[in-house]
Amino acid sequence: MPAAVGRVLEQVLADRLARARALDGRFAQELAAHVARFTQEGGKRTRSQLVWWAMRACGGAGEDSVAAALRIGAALELLQTCALVHDDVMDGSTQRRGRPALHAEVRDRHAEAAPPSRAARFGEAAAILAGDLALAWADDVVAELALDPWTATVVHRLWSDMRTEMVAGQFLDLQGQLTGSRSQPRALRAAGLKSALYSVERPLALGAAVAGAEARTLQALCSAGRCVGMAFQLRDDLDDVFGDPARTGKPCGGDIREGKPTYLVAVATARAAAASDRHARDVLERALGDPELTPAGLEEVRDVLVRTGARAAVEAKIGRLAAQGLRHFDGAPLAPDAGGRLRELLAAAAGSRAPGEPPARPHPEPSPAPVGPGTPEVRR
Repeated sequence: MPAAVGRVLEQVLADRLARARALDGRFAQELAAHVARFTQEGGKRTRSQLVWWAMRACGGAGEDSVAAALRIGAALELLQTCALVHDDVMDGSTQRRGRPALHAEVRDRHAEAAPPSRAARFGEAAAILAGDLALAWADDVVAELALDPWTATVVHRLWSDMRTEMVAGQFLDLQGQLTGSRSQPRALRAAGLKSALYSVERPLALGAAVAGAEARTLQALCSAGRCVGMAFQLRDDLDDVFGDPARTGKPCGGDIREGKPTYLVAVATARAAAASDRHARDVLERALGDPELTPAGLEEVRDVLVRTGARAAVEAKIGRLAAQGLRHFDGAPLAPDAGGRLRELLAAAAGSRAPGEPPARPHPEPSPAPVGPGTPEVRR
């Protein structure tokens, strides 16, 4: 199925690149081609697979359903390109998928032709335009879907809501960095909007909509997707600090250096305060938002996240969310074979790794520091 989406992307991108070349050769070569390459060399096609198997699990099998699911999968890959390219600019990240981020690659290519500051600014501006172009192409693909009027209305509404949710979540994330927010409910809200809905719930809903699923089935899948999507994001937060860069494709500690208001950090902060652990609070305050944080400094943060029990608490929450999501899923009337495959994908997404893939590198787990009875935890 990922290969099938890849073939659709080849067709879509070949057409868009031809149009770009007709406009201007340099634009096509230096911008449009980058968008095409980044998208085609993309990740695991997880969102595309969720669309496909949700469509199949809800009984979609006709040519129109199959074609629509594949094209929506291709559109999601382009939307992911937009999100990642823009994220790297906003976060100042220089690596993505084990290679230079797009803005860094453009900057380096022009390093000899302009002063460093101008080359860096050009790289960021070009990356913003590249993300915009990927978004425009994604919208084109969805707009061109051959759907009956009712299905088209549902799909377009889901697509529109998803794009707005992504922007809202990113804004809350940036605002949290600015204000130094360590609120657990706020962290979960941002994570849900920025990633959980977009990564799991909306792809499931789009696949179900293409198949013409009834309201009960759609609701069960959305409830499952929301829980699994949140587990997916919380696992991603853990992997950013404790994961293996060879697997994640980017250096460890990016969220810490950028001062991102993740749920993991919010839990650690609350537990350190409840336990009057001044050392833990000082480490977090000093490290969060420090772009020059050293490996030794990051190791101190890891120790605090373990010692306060924050890592274990987030792991436990991931487990609860995954179990809750699969309970919702098991209540949906789905085709057995495709439903079984979809359940496997959701279980893997809840752990943020595919079956058989090694977990994040181990870290010593000392006994958590005692916390007071008032230590907050948000249950969702």
